Amino acid sequence: MRVCERDRITIAPIGACRTLRHLRTHPVDAAISLNHLADVISHEPDDMTVAVGAGITLGALEAALGRHGQHLPVDPPLPEQTTVGAMLGAAQGGPLRLSAGSVRDFLIGVQFVGHGGSAVRGGGRVVKNVAGYDLMKVMIGSFGTLGIITEATFKVTPLPEVYAMALSYHANLNDAFEAGFQLHDALPLLHLEILSPGLRTPMARDGRYLLAAGMGGNRKDVDYQIDQIRRTLAGIAVAEGEEAQRFYSAVRDVELPAAAIRMQLSVMPREMPSCLNGLAVQFRAHAGSGVAQVAFEGGAEAAAQLRRAAAQARGHARVLALDPALRGAIAFFDQPAAGVMKLMARLKAAFDPAGIFNPGCFVGGL
Repeated sequence: MRVCERDRITIAPIGACRTLRHLRTHPVDAAISLNHLADVISHEPDDMTVAVGAGITLGALEAALGRHGQHLPVDPPLPEQTTVGAMLGAAQGGPLRLSAGSVRDFLIGVQFVGHGGSAVRGGGRVVKNVAGYDLMKVMIGSFGTLGIITEATFKVTPLPEVYAMALSYHANLNDAFEAGFQLHDALPLLHLEILSPGLRTPMARDGRYLLAAGMGGNRKDVDYQIDQIRRTLAGIAVAEGEEAQRFYSAVRDVELPAAAIRMQLSVMPREMPSCLNGLAVQFRAHAGSGVAQVAFEGGAEAAAQLRRAAAQARGHARVLALDPALRGAIAFFDQPAAGVMKLMARLKAAFDPAGIFNPGCFVGGL
């Protein structure tokens, strides 16, 4: 690392090579693979904590935790291809953010290699450890621009005893969201997803918006929720057991269609329908959380239109992937206020004074 700083050799961490390749406008000089940091370092089932290398996939982590009836309820798509480092660096999440929150709520310790090749630790391996600066939140969503995450410690939770999924189909976007909000107001759902008609899942119906609501808990809790859902929405279907798990995996892993622009929209949940209405987009919405991934054709003006809609809804939109021809024409992140940008630049300079860590992959080209 010291040699890279001396010679201004830019570097980036890589796991499955699925995240940063969509953001990069120019290549780095060297990549550092984390594939050998793929172990469960420590798992304390009684304390409900786990420490892992940043190169372990979420699928492997879930398998290890599942043997003890536990899981990390952060569920970005394709867990067998998503590493812990990528999840943290890109602040990834999935359907369970509605009930469990984001990865920020579960990370209790982090280690990364930073300026001068120093191994820096923040937090610890016990839930009540509050020593030191809150480096965990600084590193989450930093896209590898402040250092290379090598280890992470999480608190974990018990797996639900029973899981079920309720499915309903709707002719238009507004009806789908209104039905979803009714369920969200009535019940403590695990997740609430709405998929546009063009997305392929085993549950899809041509021309219909799919609403998928997840329920979990003990048998009595889930039976009560199923009964309440059937009272709230007539004709709703309910899947349980292996079928429900298969449907959940399909909803979590659904792929947006190939398009010139793919973005993530984050707004107040009730504002989501107005942002999506009138736009020619395919989408997967975490409806109760106000987050959606969208895919559409067009150029800079199409992206700007979505960003204007997000801003009017007191939210924001960032790029997930662009056609190579559009890179440079569309900013990957919204531009923050001048004061915020100044603070971010100072943080980057403090953590990475030589500017070698993944340059250009964060807000404002940092």
